Amino acid sequence: MPLSVYQMSIPVFVRTLTNLKNILAKGAAHAEARKIDESAFMQARLAPDMFPLTSQVHIATDMARAGAARLAGSEPPKYEDTENTFAELIARVEKTIAYVQSLSASQFDGAESRTITRPVRGQPKQFTGLNYLQQFIIPNLYFHTTTAYDLLRHNGVDVGKADFIGALD
Repeated sequence: MPLSVYQMSIPVFVRTLTNLKNILAKGAAHAEARKIDESAFMQARLAPDMFPLTSQVHIATDMARAGAARLAGSEPPKYEDTENTFAELIARVEKTIAYVQSLSASQFDGAESRTITRPVRGQPKQFTGLNYLQQFIIPNLYFHTTTAYDLLRHNGVDVGKADFIGALD
């Protein structure tokens, strides 16, 4: 039996976001234990032209939330990008997990061939639902989650590969 778009997306989104939440919690604990102002982490970048930690988390959650909504044939709920603390970022991740889990598998029926048009590098790009998931949403979700992990690791937070991958079933 082939995997459905729901099976290929929602469990992946939930697992990745849960691991991101746990990584952020380790960042918060690290900052508190060492009496480091959280803003140092929030604005951390790996390179001057990269987005800071806050934006990495915003984009990772946007990918999961908006990707799931569009694959389910609906418009994604709007989130304001106002989070500037570990607690606020963790709450945003939790809200995103709750949202994607609220979508039913039946809402994804036919999603593999659904036409989804999104701007890519300022130009409209048409995807099938399957290509949207595999070529746009999942790579972006992993990229921005990995970058958030890297920013925290680079700044001394004790995280490792097991934190990124999470518990294996």
